[in-house]
Amino acid sequence: MLNSFLWGLVATSSLVIGGLIGCFLPIGKRTLGLVMAFGAGVLISAVAYELVYEAVAQAKGTGGPAAGLFLGALTFYVADRVISNMGASDRQAIEGAAGAALVVPMLLGILLDGIPESTVIGLGILEGGTVSIAMLVAIFISNLPEAIAGTTGMRAGGWSIGKVLGLWVVIAVLCALFTVAGFALFGNASPFLLAFVNTFAAGAILTMLANSMMPEAFGHGGKLAGLVTVLGFSTAVLVALLEKAGG
Repeated sequence: MLNSFLWGLVATSSLVIGGLIGCFLPIGKRTLGLVMAFGAGVLISAVAYELVYEAVAQAKGTGGPAAGLFLGALTFYVADRVISNMGASDRQAIEGAAGAALVVPMLLGILLDGIPESTVIGLGILEGGTVSIAMLVAIFISNLPEAIAGTTGMRAGGWSIGKVLGLWVVIAVLCALFTVAGFALFGNASPFLLAFVNTFAAGAILTMLANSMMPEAFGHGGKLAGLVTVLGFSTAVLVALLEKAGG
């Protein structure tokens, strides 16, 4: 269990790193958009090969993976609408600003983005006995642009560096705890249930990518974002292939 928490913390530590970058290294909108594009490509690959493909192989013919995928997407969509109406609709926007009144909805929004990713790390350790490096790299990279963009908005809204970094530390720890939940809650779960949970997370992640991350990437990175997305996808595939070859 401690092992799953530590790996979850490794993945979510990029939120704090992104916060540090946003505080001390000015990054242009175009660059940040391209970083988002790369992170989106990495996550798409991880969802396809680490979550959906494995789930279908695990519970083929049961309908569980398909049900999980669409239910995860719908759940994220509804929760995202609720949190957006509270004032956190631009939590991944490069130009978004966060006032003091928006701390709670922003925190909920970022957790909504991070919970599915963190949970599947714990599930991966449970199923394979070790962390999936491809999934870990995907989550680590995809967190960076969200943290940098969020930090830029918070700093523009008058937040101190200490307050900004403190919030990212809290979010990173909370997300890491969901890695523990993914490991601890499904110890006796059937292959069907594990497949369902994996594709549930996959559906949520894909919806987040389509609604938040990819529009921002294209809006600020331009048409080059498409090429960078493919580069991110290819990088994650390479990591997965190397991991499987080494295993």
